[in-house]
Amino acid sequence: MKRISKCKYIIATHYCVYGAAHALREFLIQNKSNRVLFIAHPLNTGNEKSYIEVIDNGTIQSKNISSIRTRFPIANYLIEILLTLIWVLAKRRKYHLFIGVDNLNTLTGLVLRFLGRVKKVIYYTIDYSPQRFQNKILNYLYHKIDYICVKHADVIWNVSPRIAKGREKIKGINYLDKQKVVSIGIWPDRVKITPFKKRKQHQLVFLGHLLEKQGVQLVIDAIPNIIKKIPDFHFLIIGGGEYESILKNQVKKLKLNKYVTFTGWIKDRQKLDKILSESVCAIAPYSPNNAGFSYYADPTKIKDYLSAGLPVIMTNVSHNAYEIQKNKCGIVVPYEKTKIASAIIKLLSNKELLIEYRRNALKYIKKYDWNRIFDKAFREL
Repeated sequence: MKRISKCKYIIATHYCVYGAAHALREFLIQNKSNRVLFIAHPLNTGNEKSYIEVIDNGTIQSKNISSIRTRFPIANYLIEILLTLIWVLAKRRKYHLFIGVDNLNTLTGLVLRFLGRVKKVIYYTIDYSPQRFQNKILNYLYHKIDYICVKHADVIWNVSPRIAKGREKIKGINYLDKQKVVSIGIWPDRVKITPFKKRKQHQLVFLGHLLEKQGVQLVIDAIPNIIKKIPDFHFLIIGGGEYESILKNQVKKLKLNKYVTFTGWIKDRQKLDKILSESVCAIAPYSPNNAGFSYYADPTKIKDYLSAGLPVIMTNVSHNAYEIQKNKCGIVVPYEKTKIASAIIKLLSNKELLIEYRRNALKYIKKYDWNRIFDKAFREL
């Protein structure tokens, strides 16, 4: 750990809500690293801005925000690369390690290594997809940049073992010796676990980006079957996205308004943990026909669920689905309305089973403490 504290780091990421890059930032702050530049660019074209934090020996010294932003994603990508280069070069220092969270940020890190400003570059792959963009040119560029980063980065951190396998199978990229699994984690000591008896005994929760592939619509379709057995069933949906209006219309059409609540995005981490802990069960019904990133990633929502003591009903899309089922802290179901309804009824109707799965979830998730994950990752460098 002393070696970690003596070094200087740059973390460059994109952000929407709290993620792995923020956890890494906190890990380095806790270890009072000599210097950390934390550079974050927004994932959307809303009101969020790019910013840089300068952190010395665990203390934030300054924060600069850039208001340069357009409505055009491609233009923003170029602006973000330039901002990162300008911010780093302006500091007139050399850094031991650049951690790029996604391929564009890593590409910038490779440029800084060429310029002699960083010694080593880590490519932190949070997600991967064979079909990242519908546009063939953009998709080609995405995989081309990914290949460049894998080839030239010193180390690649993948959040799941499927990413390295996918690169090799789909694009013929191996470099397997450089690719390490650095899973998504949680901060177990920060999550206040609400006692079971104080939770809403028949409330199911979903957390995440509202897209068609997330399968929330299938849960809503299943509600008429569920309320026949559990009349006070309630479905809490936390998140937002392009599919939100369609889901709300579906709820209205089926006359299920009193059974479903949409909260929108909750970006305050403590508030989010509190709301998650009000439920007794969670769901991740990814569509296997349109899995995309979810198949290759290590979905954060599942770790969040388990850390809140929530058993997970899930389809077999994420790489750890059957491991979670084996540890009796979740149930794997087919992507079918009736099967999902049956699993929800099974758990919510059996208090003893819920308590057992809750206990198993809290035990299982302890091995994914961010401190353990990052300590191991840095020791392997």
